[in-house]
Amino acid sequence: MKIPFTKMHGIGNNYIYLDAIVHEFDDAIFSQLAKDISNVNTGVGSDGLIVIHPSDVADVGMRIFNKDGSEGQSCGNGLRCTAKYAYENHLVSSNIFRIETKAGIVTVEVYGERERVEQVTVDLGSPLLNRSQIPMHGPDDNRVIAETFQVASQTWQVTALFLGNPNAVFFVDAIEEAPLHELGAIVTEDPRFPDRVNVGFVEVLSRHEMNYRVWERGSGVTEACGTGASAAVVAAVLNGFIEKGTDVTVHLSGGDLCITWDDDDHVWMTGPAETTIQGVFHWNRQAS
Repeated sequence: MKIPFTKMHGIGNNYIYLDAIVHEFDDAIFSQLAKDISNVNTGVGSDGLIVIHPSDVADVGMRIFNKDGSEGQSCGNGLRCTAKYAYENHLVSSNIFRIETKAGIVTVEVYGERERVEQVTVDLGSPLLNRSQIPMHGPDDNRVIAETFQVASQTWQVTALFLGNPNAVFFVDAIEEAPLHELGAIVTEDPRFPDRVNVGFVEVLSRHEMNYRVWERGSGVTEACGTGASAAVVAAVLNGFIEKGTDVTVHLSGGDLCITWDDDDHVWMTGPAETTIQGVFHWNRQAS
């Protein structure tokens, strides 16, 4: 089977994109295809698969499949790349439009020429802060802010919230010392998070700047996670490190994002999106 694709990345967080508006695909293939096409040794290599599809409630739709085949709810870097693809390929007419995800409908604005979108702003909406909304098991339904969290014979303080995806945020003194690999794989599968969780580590540098590293559920360590970085800014506000309404530059392994938790309670994320490869993946489904 020949699968036409485009590979894109948002500050290093790279996905294979399928245009299901122009091409026809069987929905049943996406989970296995995500695993096969993401394999760097036998496929194209990526953090997962994103399908751009028609929508009855927005201008375009977007489905995210992690590299382990599981389906995600949203992806901040994926939203920017989807916006770039949709605008440059004339799937939408305006530079401000809406994208449907499993986590809801978001509004995006692209900047640049029709043939070359350079930056995209995404309105991620309002974060969900109560325990049941994340979801996270616990004794009550209060906000999870600097809560004692026992894991791997260690005691941490976790701040958890839902912003496109479930996110668990841990603050560290130095980002280079964050136990990303040691704890990421454990916390993401912790039974206290029934839907699994993105695991982020944050070093606050100032009221306007922070470092962030992430283990994404279903994909592992990635160069960047837009919803995770945005959740980290919310967590920093909740813990008193920064003020609400402040523009924050978040440094990730793959580059920088500008994120603001505004006074209207919406979280705004601005960053780049890049196209790297276009081609055809020759997929042998029987060998999968």
